[in-house]
Amino acid sequence: MKQVMLGLVLLAAAPAMLRAQKQEFVRYQAGKTVSYGRLDGDQIVQLRAAPWLGGTPTGVRVARRTATLLAPATPSKVIAVGLNYQTHLGERSAAAYPGLFAKLPTSIVADGDSVVLPPDAKNVHYEGEMVIVMGKRASNVSRERAKEYVFGVTTGNDVSERDWQKADLQWFRAKAADTFGPLGPVIVTGVNYDDLLLETRLNGTVVQSQRTKDLIFSVAEIVSYISRYVTLEPGDVIYSGTPGTTQQMKGGDVVEVVLEHVGTLRNPVVQRR
Repeated sequence: MKQVMLGLVLLAAAPAMLRAQKQEFVRYQAGKTVSYGRLDGDQIVQLRAAPWLGGTPTGVRVARRTATLLAPATPSKVIAVGLNYQTHLGERSAAAYPGLFAKLPTSIVADGDSVVLPPDAKNVHYEGEMVIVMGKRASNVSRERAKEYVFGVTTGNDVSERDWQKADLQWFRAKAADTFGPLGPVIVTGVNYDDLLLETRLNGTVVQSQRTKDLIFSVAEIVSYISRYVTLEPGDVIYSGTPGTTQQMKGGDVVEVVLEHVGTLRNPVVQRR
């Protein structure tokens, strides 16, 4: 009888258990075709649409090594949170609410693409970050329910020109210039977004390292706060903030941002003349 009851309990819990399993999703090009897909070992299972739009398998599989991974989302909005780790704030006090700014969808590039520095960019820094990917339309959602609207997380680099940040009225070009938003390579679901190790490497040397549990404003708090003022759509992305200190990148450098359970985002830096 006990075994039967245990079996019924496990059966009832199965859907929740399946939802909690880690899954990896990509956007990729195979030949001339661009698709969303789900990773299955060394293969990509093609989906009919973005996974956050209920994309189901088409029955087509491609070898991962034969596909080119693209930025895993094409968001309508790219929002970012500043000063969200005390180690980045230094001796300054944390704000009472998340400090937000916008990047542009045109700033996004994929894993392996170059971060191209404009000729007059003289002080460009890396900012390794966890990036939140929205799964459902969110408007004025509570903090308690905010995670229900999150699809997953990926890895990002909030490239920032520090001199422009100080000199300009807005952070428009400092944060949103073309190629200043590396993203990817995969979106992961079924992991604890609130406790992942985030590291940044510059030319192979670790220059940032902290866990996302140290975010001043958590994933739920960020999503809830933004949704009070701006409606978040499925596929929109939110850069959640960078830890520690940052330093200048130069042409010829390679920046790698590593997020636990998600993977490595690697981008060479090129100085445009």
